[in-house]
Amino acid sequence: VQMVESGGDLVQAGGSLTLSCTASGFSFGKYAMVWFRQAPGKSREGVAAIDGEEAHRTRYADSVKGRFTITLDHAKKTLYLQMNSLTPEDTALYYCAKKRGICWLPSLSGSDYDSWGLGTQVTVSS
Repeated sequence: VQMVESGGDLVQAGGSLTLSCTASGFSFGKYAMVWFRQAPGKSREGVAAIDGEEAHRTRYADSVKGRFTITLDHAKKTLYLQMNSLTPEDTALYYCAKKRGICWLPSLSGSDYDSWGLGTQVTVSS
């Protein structure tokens, strides 16, 4: 199993970015997928999750609700995170992961996921 994140960049506050996570080595559509982030000196935070089979099933952290959108493309085996209205508080290393097991659970807890990528850096300047 491999996850490769991309799309991170330096952006001004109020700007937008789209992150991608290309997955391989497992049945992409059968697993829930998640985006996490970790800022320097802070604990890892679950950002958004999506059901691999029923993409209308999503969950967002309160801190990003209404600004971020998680989607996936089965044909490309790619997970996306559209981020709008970015603030300096969104600065972090963003990771994707797949859920342990195929049952949907609207979880943003790291212990429910495995096969983490190396991350992509998002930096928002004020």
